[in-house]
Amino acid sequence: MTTAVSQNPGLASRLVNGLLAIKPLANYAKHQARQMMIDRAEKMGVSWRKEAETLRNRNWDAELAQVQNPQLVYPDYYVCSFHAYETGNLSWEAASEVEVAAIAVHAKIWPEAGINGDAKLRQSYHDILKSQLPQAPRDIVDLGCSVGMSAFALQELYPEASLTGVDLSQYFLAVAQYRSQQRNIPIKWVHAAAESTGLPENSCDLVSACLMFHELPQEPSRQIFQEARRLLRPGGHLAIMDMNPKSAAFAQMPPYIFTLLKSTEPYMDEYFTLDISQAIIDAGFQAPRITINSPRHRTIIAQVA
Repeated sequence: MTTAVSQNPGLASRLVNGLLAIKPLANYAKHQARQMMIDRAEKMGVSWRKEAETLRNRNWDAELAQVQNPQLVYPDYYVCSFHAYETGNLSWEAASEVEVAAIAVHAKIWPEAGINGDAKLRQSYHDILKSQLPQAPRDIVDLGCSVGMSAFALQELYPEASLTGVDLSQYFLAVAQYRSQQRNIPIKWVHAAAESTGLPENSCDLVSACLMFHELPQEPSRQIFQEARRLLRPGGHLAIMDMNPKSAAFAQMPPYIFTLLKSTEPYMDEYFTLDISQAIIDAGFQAPRITINSPRHRTIIAQVA
């Protein structure tokens, strides 16, 4: 069996890593990255501060009790700074800003799309799913579902399907539960790691992971491919939409912006250097089909071998 090899990051990436190893510089970069996103959102008419404050001011006790698994032990890789939040995804601050951040981050993918860039990105993924999956899935598991944006979009795409969202952040899942109640959409939320969901084997037709793998080290990524294989029925599919390391957008990114990006994404080097196709094959799938779905993103679809 061929092993998915890990390449070394390039010189520019290593230089940035050296800078970010200096904590004051890393903290400054995180602050600048966060402010840049907030300012961009507000200039586009997205009320980042107001929307986030509205969510933070709610009493979340009921939703948290519905989704939290108090016995869950967080993997070491998850308990660190993400996206300029010192406690990563384990905070109400992070959970309250996911939706507005997605709009801000994806607004520049297609200049003409503006604040509709996030919706266009997700639609591009769904168009590929519809064209490449031979039939509509009956049961879907959405890994790394966050506050439910990807799960709600999948439910709209496949309204007859039963959908389960899995995430490690109880704060994210509480917001997802709140949104599903608002929309009257019966999605099951599971507080678990994507590599160890606890869901029954052979229980779904589609495992989807939207914008998740760039936030993971390589070993958990391989474990998640194995878990997806365990969950899928014969003929089922794994579908991934995420950053495209080979895109010109990343290759030509100005050093300053690249530094800000890396300051908020601790595992980007590991994602960019993972031979993801081989890792998927090693987990028991056929050779995946890779389709470019934005200037920065790719969709990977693989069927159970």
